[in-house]
Amino acid sequence: MLLLTEVALIVFLTSAEKPVCQPYGAQEQPYFLKEGDITIGGVISFHNKPLFIKQNYKVNPGQLQCIHLNPEEFQYAQTMIFAIEEINNSSEILPGVSLGYKIYNGCTALTLVIRATLAVMNGEGNDTHSNSSCTRSPTIPAIIGLSGSSQTIGLARTAGPFNIPVISHFATCACLSNRKEFPTFFRTIPSDYYQSRALAKLVKHFGWTWVGAIRSDNDYGNNGMATFVQAAQKEGICIEYSEAILINDPQDKFLKVVNVIKKSTSKVIVAFISYLDLDILTKELLIQNVTGLQWVGTEAWITARNLASSAGYKVLGGAIGFAIPNAKIPGLKEFILNARPSDTPGNTGLNEFWESMFNCSLSSQSDANVKPCTRTESLEGINNEYTDLSEQRILNNVYKAVYAVAHSLHDLMTCQNGQGPFENRTCANKNKIESWQVLHYLKRANFTTRSGENVYFDENGDPVARYVIINWQQNKEGIITFKTVGLYDASLPEGQQFIMNSNSALWAGDQDRVPKSVCSESCLPGTRKAIEKGKPVCCFVCIPCAEGEFSNTTDAVECAKCPLEYKSNEHRNQCVLKNIEFLSFGESMGKVLVTFSVFGACLTIIISHIFFRYRSTPIVRANNSELSFLLLFSLTLCFLCSLTFIGQPSDWSCMLRHTAFGITFVLCISCVLGKTIVVLMAFRATLPGNNIMKWFGPKQQRLSVLAFTLVQVLICVLWLTISPPFPHKNTTYYKETIILECDVGSPVGFYAVLGYIGFLSAMCFVLAFLARNLPDNFNEAKFITFSMLIFCAVWITFIPAYISSPGKFTVAVEIFAILASSYGLVFCIFTPKCYIILLKPDKNSKKHLMGKMPSKSL
Repeated sequence: MLLLTEVALIVFLTSAEKPVCQPYGAQEQPYFLKEGDITIGGVISFHNKPLFIKQNYKVNPGQLQCIHLNPEEFQYAQTMIFAIEEINNSSEILPGVSLGYKIYNGCTALTLVIRATLAVMNGEGNDTHSNSSCTRSPTIPAIIGLSGSSQTIGLARTAGPFNIPVISHFATCACLSNRKEFPTFFRTIPSDYYQSRALAKLVKHFGWTWVGAIRSDNDYGNNGMATFVQAAQKEGICIEYSEAILINDPQDKFLKVVNVIKKSTSKVIVAFISYLDLDILTKELLIQNVTGLQWVGTEAWITARNLASSAGYKVLGGAIGFAIPNAKIPGLKEFILNARPSDTPGNTGLNEFWESMFNCSLSSQSDANVKPCTRTESLEGINNEYTDLSEQRILNNVYKAVYAVAHSLHDLMTCQNGQGPFENRTCANKNKIESWQVLHYLKRANFTTRSGENVYFDENGDPVARYVIINWQQNKEGIITFKTVGLYDASLPEGQQFIMNSNSALWAGDQDRVPKSVCSESCLPGTRKAIEKGKPVCCFVCIPCAEGEFSNTTDAVECAKCPLEYKSNEHRNQCVLKNIEFLSFGESMGKVLVTFSVFGACLTIIISHIFFRYRSTPIVRANNSELSFLLLFSLTLCFLCSLTFIGQPSDWSCMLRHTAFGITFVLCISCVLGKTIVVLMAFRATLPGNNIMKWFGPKQQRLSVLAFTLVQVLICVLWLTISPPFPHKNTTYYKETIILECDVGSPVGFYAVLGYIGFLSAMCFVLAFLARNLPDNFNEAKFITFSMLIFCAVWITFIPAYISSPGKFTVAVEIFAILASSYGLVFCIFTPKCYIILLKPDKNSKKHLMGKMPSKSL
């Protein structure tokens, strides 16, 4: 029972008294006001310097007052009014519907922005003190404003929960593209997301890798600079210093920044800053004569006329940066110049500015020393920031923002039931338009302005990022101009977004050359960069590339290694082909070896001719003439096979040289071995009852030579089949020379060939040694022993010489061993016989050979 009583009491009290909406502080009045069927809201900062009122018991604590009129903001307000009037006079858009406006002053203080936003949403008049519900819907479909990013964030966060679209003409902070935080925010100026990255590419384009950075200490400057720093690091740009300033900072802060700039070594300053903050900094720089620096700017100040004075040009002359493309709005200049002050309550926005411009008073109770305003003063002869309409870049953004709202309202008003975008394909109630419905149509807005510019918003509420690149120049008359020297379009493919004409640019100090700003001079080709410890990556030393390495680009991070067949040139900036070394016929060593080889072959041919001519003489017949001729033939081949080792190695020459050498030498040793066995068997046959010679006659001798040789042929065939020799470029022995040599392919095959030759040689040496003392006037075994001794000595010493000889000398040693052993056989076996045949014919008799005559030692 008690619970029911309490519930009834609560219901009674609730129904008896509704909450009363009461604004905090003084009632806010609009600067410009016009009634209409639909009223568009506006929040514009007509003043740019907030001032705290001295706190006492008569005023709210922390109350702010705005001072210092901002002429450009009055231009924005007049442009908004002009666009609304143009739409009202148009029969193509919103026919039969009149647009009104309520424009409030947001100043540059966040608290005043929020207060102005609430005033726009709630309306003015005594209605705010009535007993109406706090939950009533806002009376406006959209709000246009502000210029500053930080203030716009406050505006968007205040209007966002009520689904009221906010369209800014000059707030560029990339943070505002966050749809989760700012679901109802749109803008007609590109996001700094694109501008920051484009700035980094612009700085890189001119080769500036060592820059200073100045930013406004607010959301616009801090977010924009943070994005620029990230993009700059990817482009290899280093930031020497990064300083933040704000218009409300004390003078000491500005002097500190000036001191940092003076001590810096970078010649380029990237300024992500509002023109109000830069104006104060420029004056301090001019006082301390800090000029000649190259400034790179953003759209916030690069086209600011109030900076482009003769004094400002001394500091900022030659500045380059991004700006919104310029535009001409027909009729706008006449409209602004024909504007007049008004005494209508809530529409007195021009009054304070008018009094300031003409130094007069519109009040009847004005000071006697101040002349009264006639209200007929002409703006035609006035030359100030308000009347200067040569630059309509931002004004065009305001113009597009109004038309975006108008086109959204037009689409809403012309909707046909059954084709609508809302539930059950219904349309909005045209007599009671809700802001969330306008928000829906604004997301789909897509129209073309009178100048032919297509306007639409992406999923984040941003337009396409298009900039012109502006350069500050001074003409012959001393007038400062903003010359377009390039374009940037983020909608184009990567690599085609920049269109530059930097030849027409003028740089800091009125120089026609692009200034340099690097921490370290570029490393020339042939060197590489080495980062100095404790310094940024842009500060480095240049180290020459090592031998065998090269760099053919400027500022190479590392040197590349030359391919194996190449070496670096003297300047280490390219690779050149290494010298190829092999034993050629044209060089002196090759000629000498060829001479000895040919001479040896000719000598054996001559000996063969002598033996053939005297083939019937006893000494030739007694020494097995058939094996002697075969031995001379094999020796000729041994001399000639050495020629295959000379010249550039190829697949065929490598296989031929080793196999020809192996087979001819085995043939040669087989003949010598056969002759040695014949000697031994001949003397054994003289013993009584011994008939051994019938087992080693001419037929058996031929078969033994053939058998011994076929074994070597079989070894060579297996070698060539399994892993044959091949040409090989040896790049490890010399760093700057390629040794072109024959790789043996299979070491087993190579050593088998040499081992078999060594085996036969050793056997021949042993048998000849055993037969050396057999009785005879001409015992051939002695000469065979001596020749085998030479042969073995040559090839034993060949092994260490072959291993230790470099390059082409390895081949020369091998040829020398072939020639030396061949000459040893020729001189030891055949020279004594030729001596007897030609010079001692009396000894070339059977009687002498059979020991019938006294023998003489040879």
